[in-house]
Amino acid sequence: MKKRLLCVLLTAAMAMTLAAGCGNSGGGEKKSEKKTTSSSSETSDTLIFAQGADPRSLDPAFADDGESTKINTNIYEGLVQYAAKTTEIEPCLAESWDISEDGLTYTFHLREGVKFHDGTDFNAEAVKYNFDRQLPGKATEDMPYAGFVFAPVKDVVADDEYTVTIHLNEAQTPFLANLAMIQGSPIVSPKALEENNGNVTKSPCGTGPYKFVSWDTEQSVILERNDEYWGEPAKMKNVIFKIIKDNSARVIALNNGEADIIDGIDATVVDQIKEAGNTVQTDEAMMTNYMAFNTTDGAFKDKEARRAICAAINVPEMVETLYQGYDVPATTFLPTSLPGYDESIKPAEYDPEAAKAKLGELGVTNIHIITYSNPRPYNTVGGQKLAEAVQGYLSKVGVECTIDAYDWTTFKTIAQGGDFDLMFAGWGGDNGDPDNFMNLLATDDPSMNYSHFHSDKYNELIAKGVITPVGEERSAIYTECEKIIADEAPILPISHANFMCGVAKNVDGFFYHVACGTKLAGVTKK
Repeated sequence: MKKRLLCVLLTAAMAMTLAAGCGNSGGGEKKSEKKTTSSSSETSDTLIFAQGADPRSLDPAFADDGESTKINTNIYEGLVQYAAKTTEIEPCLAESWDISEDGLTYTFHLREGVKFHDGTDFNAEAVKYNFDRQLPGKATEDMPYAGFVFAPVKDVVADDEYTVTIHLNEAQTPFLANLAMIQGSPIVSPKALEENNGNVTKSPCGTGPYKFVSWDTEQSVILERNDEYWGEPAKMKNVIFKIIKDNSARVIALNNGEADIIDGIDATVVDQIKEAGNTVQTDEAMMTNYMAFNTTDGAFKDKEARRAICAAINVPEMVETLYQGYDVPATTFLPTSLPGYDESIKPAEYDPEAAKAKLGELGVTNIHIITYSNPRPYNTVGGQKLAEAVQGYLSKVGVECTIDAYDWTTFKTIAQGGDFDLMFAGWGGDNGDPDNFMNLLATDDPSMNYSHFHSDKYNELIAKGVITPVGEERSAIYTECEKIIADEAPILPISHANFMCGVAKNVDGFFYHVACGTKLAGVTKK
């Protein structure tokens, strides 16, 4: 069975017309009639990464989830990038840049001779094309990072073939770091965008070390090495992102040799992986697992009801039970490593008796919870188990909970619509800047601000933070934001996680980047 499954996947990868990788508008729906066979060399030159869910989009302008990020990291590049294991900024498609003294003008000097996977040239016009589609007034509602990255942009000018200038309406301290994110900022082939009505979700085309071959929904996404890559070529010829929803099934696939790397695992499978001779790898992350209230409709429009629910949940006890020491209890939305974190800030203190009395007084007896069914990098046990743990605590204070769990894509759609009292979500830091976390509760975008929280004071602080230079004054702004969250309780922080993966014993060079990326170009199999 193991050999047959691997043969099928490799045959699919080899049989695609590789030159059509960027132009295949049907993604995995097109099938070649040409028959091929796999060989031992093809098997050893193929890396299989098993994850728990389909990507939402392979167009970086429309993606906001980890499943998409893992794949897009290998297909696309931006003007700048993060260092190998930190969020320090390094050149990428731009070799250098100049920033005006007032912080309003960024001039990028682009790398010459780079081509997109469809053979077209990367140049200043391509940068302008990509930025323009996400500028205020042009971005669509389903571009979740457009506001984060491009809201301050006044205009983009292609000065010449390899020079582009970006003018901002006001200085933005995180702007350069935002341009290194794999969400929103990477450069897509303008030709591919034009051929796919402005959305290459199923026909991704970038400049990265791997190029797209196919996407078979809920089965796999297949990439192949870009042999015309401008930088050091990828070591593995093929990469397959295999979709295996069940946690235990991914572990079995790893231990049987049907997957080389798996993520979305939890502490309960560590011994099983190690006993098979494979490795459990943990890498530093910036992640927060949290519960969000619907602050605009229903019982939780009332701050006191939200605080009472928080007081009913013993977060440290729940985190220890669910994650067995691999995650740590969270008291703030900001991870402990980011500027603005203050250990003195706490949510409502655990007090089930007081919570029961207050909820009874407010008439909160039945609530509707929605959650996701699959594991997430910030919640390795999955949303169902987390929701059930909260349900157990709330039953002790007289609140009955109805839980609806959905696959990730469906969950995102329902969550944005606001049809819930409580829901579960998480955030993985994209760039090492506190604004990247705290801005979520200042935006009107329901795909980010699930609780629909609004506070004029909070929003004023966020607006001040993005223009304040890095230092103590800026950190204090985000600390003040955390105090508002603790008091208003639009969310309840639950835990901070590290990235946790199972890695086959013959795999070398793999790591999870702190900003949620999984660059696979340097990974090898012995």
